Amino acid sequence: MRKIYLIPAVVGLLTSVAAGPLAAQGAVPKQKAAPAPRAAAAGAPAAAGTPVAAGAPSAEAPGAEDKSKAIDGFRSAKFGMNEADVRAAMAKDFNVKPDAIRAQDNAAELTHSILLSVPDLLPNGGTAELSYVFGYKSKSLIQVGAVWSKGTDAAITPEKLFSNANILRAHFMGEGFKPDSIAVNMPVAGGIVMFRGSDAKDRSVILLLQGTFENKENNQRVLTPTSLLLFYVADAKSPDIFKLPPGQF
Repeated sequence: MRKIYLIPAVVGLLTSVAAGPLAAQGAVPKQKAAPAPRAAAAGAPAAAGTPVAAGAPSAEAPGAEDKSKAIDGFRSAKFGMNEADVRAAMAKDFNVKPDAIRAQDNAAELTHSILLSVPDLLPNGGTAELSYVFGYKSKSLIQVGAVWSKGTDAAITPEKLFSNANILRAHFMGEGFKPDSIAVNMPVAGGIVMFRGSDAKDRSVILLLQGTFENKENNQRVLTPTSLLLFYVADAKSPDIFKLPPGQF
């Protein structure tokens, strides 16, 4: 069974994005139908057909003045819920039977997760796998993730992953996240952060397009997408996972 190691990856992404883009030339998702968009400031989703350059956090976001986005979980599952309540929320949201939900433990972080495969979580987007992560100490919901890949849907293609990423990025761009928290099209190791934003309580949404890079003409790095990851995180900077106490080793 595939292990869920989401929290450290999210912490690393926030650190990378906060520090600024990697010192690489543009990273372009490779696809047959259309090239990736160029790096865009928040509020202007990039058009297809142009390269992605290193992006940067934006100072403005559409709707930021007239509405404020609150990230409290995913659909009916709210941060702080216990496992029984989250299972009930999943059954309500996706009309699934209890035996469709799978459990998994993370031996390194000492967190617990429950997983569910959902066809067309994003309309016409293919089957995704949802993961609901419960904290080491609190035993309550601290993170929700969604993954689209060949592992979740054998029929998914790089073009579909790129399309899903564009649809979700455009949606999040209009959601009213803190303007100074928004970043788009940020190259990181192994992929591109298509969107990152936080609310007033520093709860975060991160959309990551992962894949393999190739070096092309003019020093351009081209990304062939292999997976799309979406995270809703209660506290990415100080997650509720197991850590060895200082001085123990």
